[in-house]
Amino acid sequence: MTRLISSALGIAVFAAVACLGVSAQQNQMSFFITSAGPGNGANLGGLAGADKQCQTLAAAAGAGNRTWRAYLSAAPANGAPAVNARDRIGRGPWMNAKGVVVAKSVADLHSDANQLGGENSLTEKGAQVQGSQHDILTGSQADGTLQTGDAPCGNWNSAGETGGAMVGHHNKQGGGAAPNSWNSAHSSRGCSQQNLISTGGNGYFYCFAN
Repeated sequence: MTRLISSALGIAVFAAVACLGVSAQQNQMSFFITSAGPGNGANLGGLAGADKQCQTLAAAAGAGNRTWRAYLSAAPANGAPAVNARDRIGRGPWMNAKGVVVAKSVADLHSDANQLGGENSLTEKGAQVQGSQHDILTGSQADGTLQTGDAPCGNWNSAGETGGAMVGHHNKQGGGAAPNSWNSAHSSRGCSQQNLISTGGNGYFYCFAN
């Protein structure tokens, strides 16, 4: 009986330590893919709404003690200048929920040296995103600046059937003009939730802590 009790205690202690380890890594997390979008296609409530989604998901995962920003670009509007995704995420380095450094700096992030991909581009829960939903909204070119052409889905305020936004492939696989690009693979077919799903996404986007 004593041995059984000791064994049970040992397992409990091990489990507690493991949980603490995961929690500690999540507290250090500074990069993730949203595990859920607002559910209204690319209408994220603008950049402010997208940032709020990042902050809310991060807080639920135990990493709300940082300032989170969505990796999204926006076109000039109402007297405000263009916004480039690369300029709103801080300087790095950035770590995923499992403690892997995916990029050391902004330059590293936008180079072939980054460690993004199917295994490391995780949600705030530390889970991998399904390959069938690999389109991640960015509205950006490969260098992290605003996409060319129209504003990305009304600057993230449109869920219409027309227009579109540049997406990247979180697993660096698939079709499009640049299938291996994590942030600029091709444009979505439209901005509605159904448009995004039919293109190969689900309204997810990248979040970085700065």
